[in-house]
Amino acid sequence: MIQYAGLGYRRDLAEDFLSLPESSPIRFIEAAPENWLKMGGFARKQFDRVAEKLPLALHGLSLSLGGQAPLDKELLGGIKQMMAQYRCSFFSDHLSYCHDGGHLYDLLPLPFTAEMVKHTAQRIREVQDVLGCRIAVENTSYYLHSPLAEMNEAEFLNAVADEADCHIHLDVNNIYVNAVNHNLLLPEDFLATVNVNRVNYIHIAGHDVEAPDLLIDTHGAAVLPTVWDLLEQVYRRLPVIPPTLLERDFNFPPFAELEAEVAKIADYQQRSGKEFLNV
Repeated sequence: MIQYAGLGYRRDLAEDFLSLPESSPIRFIEAAPENWLKMGGFARKQFDRVAEKLPLALHGLSLSLGGQAPLDKELLGGIKQMMAQYRCSFFSDHLSYCHDGGHLYDLLPLPFTAEMVKHTAQRIREVQDVLGCRIAVENTSYYLHSPLAEMNEAEFLNAVADEADCHIHLDVNNIYVNAVNHNLLLPEDFLATVNVNRVNYIHIAGHDVEAPDLLIDTHGAAVLPTVWDLLEQVYRRLPVIPPTLLERDFNFPPFAELEAEVAKIADYQQRSGKEFLNV
């Protein structure tokens, strides 16, 4: 089970994770199964030692839930095996596509249409049937808005989650990035629309400001004040407080700075005065 605040596991941070004191605000880790299914050697031994200390959440990168190519059954089988091996009860992936005759190594946006809702939800149900559990789908950052859209991003997320009967993995940074880049849905309108009763996991991260109207979701910088403010709004909207993870993929500062950001998440969670959700 995972709860409270966590930090994404990265090989560069292995020694820091291994030396975490019990008083650390980091209460769980997250890893992408694609990065570890075939990993061995010293890196895997370190990962296993950390996973013995801290509960693990799995967050996929390449199931291509909205794609047209057949679902990768080998990958799905590996995810199921990894969930069993590490006693992991949580898995999420992105509401996007990333496979078209081969992996595209990017999370590409889906058109917000009723047809895409049904297509994506059917694939999510297939994934859930294989894994034997309900998964969560994440709202992604995107840089091209389809003119075919029949609904806004939050409505599309709700519709897919309802049709598939799955959870919602809410990425707070992506809400803000998309709002600035597209000027289509204000963050407060997103939060007023999204089905808060399906939200069971949260990401928060930093981004790069390329221009006043262009933000890039990099996970390579500290979380900005505007995104912290949005996280506080999210907690006010939710009936319970889900596990919340700080994403940091590269350009790592001293580990104490990452711990301080996770501690800030934990402080916001506590100040909400609400019960915590165990996942």
